Amino acid sequence: MFETSSWFVSPYNYVDEVRKKLSLPERVYIHDTTLRDGEQQPNVVFRKDEKVEIAIALDEVGVDFIEAGLPAVSREDFEAIKAIVKQGLKAKVLSFSRCLREDVDLALKADVSGLVMELPSSEHIIKYAYKWDVGKALERSREALEYAKQHGLYVKFFTIDATRSEILFLKKVIDNVKDLMDALVLADTFGVMSPYAMEYFVGVVKGFVDKPLEVHAHNDFGLAVANSLAAVVSGASTVHVTVNGLGERSGNAALEEVVLALELLLGVKTNIKKEKLYELSKLIEKLSGVKLQPQKAVVGDNITRVESGILTDWW
Repeated sequence: MFETSSWFVSPYNYVDEVRKKLSLPERVYIHDTTLRDGEQQPNVVFRKDEKVEIAIALDEVGVDFIEAGLPAVSREDFEAIKAIVKQGLKAKVLSFSRCLREDVDLALKADVSGLVMELPSSEHIIKYAYKWDVGKALERSREALEYAKQHGLYVKFFTIDATRSEILFLKKVIDNVKDLMDALVLADTFGVMSPYAMEYFVGVVKGFVDKPLEVHAHNDFGLAVANSLAAVVSGASTVHVTVNGLGERSGNAALEEVVLALELLLGVKTNIKKEKLYELSKLIEKLSGVKLQPQKAVVGDNITRVESGILTDWW
């Protein structure tokens, strides 16, 4: 609905000619990675008690998945994840891991309900960044996912740099473990895809994957939110976000922007309590030490401030 007592957006978002082109789900799930990918922003460090506070706030706002961190990074990260799990939150608490048995063991000790298991999915990243051969990468990923599933963990398979991978190579990486994963995450790791390409790309992958698709977009061209929406209209059912778009380089898709765009512009429901987004944003601003620009979409201080010259005579 383009007009309610709370908002008034363009009616063209809802005309039949536009809607019939979209493959929209009734509901989109929100996967928050503020505590992992958000903390990878330079000079941002959340302490254990702060991570617990953030996780509780994320749960209260209604996110579906909380990516609580990478336990292999440090003992403090591991203890923070354990402490978050003990809160008994409604959201599924997941840890991030490499495709290694030892990372799975740490997740089991932390008592998380699932894993986000990463593997490079572009040949050049495997060869030149990780310095693995392709066969070794595929073997490791299958062994690690088998081990995780044997221990009853929910697994999201996270394809690093998927958007720069040649499609046949990406299919090979995915086919290797698609019987083991519960969901597939397509990562635009370097934020280098246009929304038009993202819509096409997700549609192609959906053609050979029968598991839920998720999108993880970075903001290097300022298109993380747009790419997240493009993925949704082509079949993705979960969007990865961080509060305030926190993250390395240019950041990630901002939770507050993604949710408002999904609900108001696409008319797709989420579980998010929109009235709590500003409070959550301010909490992350305080704990991260990263001050929001006043013109920040949705939660910036200037969002309701107008200086419009002669237009003021119209009111």
